[in-house]
Amino acid sequence: MVLHQDGVGEPDELERLWTPYRMAYIRGENKPTDPAASQCPFCRIPSLDDEAGLVVHRGETAYVVLNLYPYSPGHLMVVPYRHVPEYVDTDDAEAAEMAALTKTAVRTIRSVSGAPGFNIGMNQGEAGGAGIAAHLHQHVVPRWVGDANFMPIIGRTKTLPQLLGETRRLLAEAWPTA
Repeated sequence: MVLHQDGVGEPDELERLWTPYRMAYIRGENKPTDPAASQCPFCRIPSLDDEAGLVVHRGETAYVVLNLYPYSPGHLMVVPYRHVPEYVDTDDAEAAEMAALTKTAVRTIRSVSGAPGFNIGMNQGEAGGAGIAAHLHQHVVPRWVGDANFMPIIGRTKTLPQLLGETRRLLAEAWPTA
């Protein structure tokens, strides 16, 4: 349906996949305006229970959490507990645990979903694309051949076949214990 300024449309033979939860991200809702730790969602998440916070695993210096606005099913983030903005600000223990948790995240996601590929990375600073620049977080994004089809490119929409709570439960149950 082609929408006109007055909101009335004409049929165009296209189907619609509505993802209204994405509007919170687009509008920047719940995004901290102050870089202080008191407003930081990554500082608040550890105080929540695992289900409410979408926490998959808690380590000594860092934790693993599902992305609230995932690029693909199983999109996780490895986050230090300490409120630091850049990778160079982590201490040796944080950097080592983040690396170990990232390796475990890849293995766990692969065991649960069979993802054949991954994008792993950190966006540092607003200019670097970080949505929350004040608190470092590393993305672990599972990928499948053909997953970046026309939907995100033309439709600016990601299709996710599973609710976040169910994804969190599957990954948390599959996460290896020490």
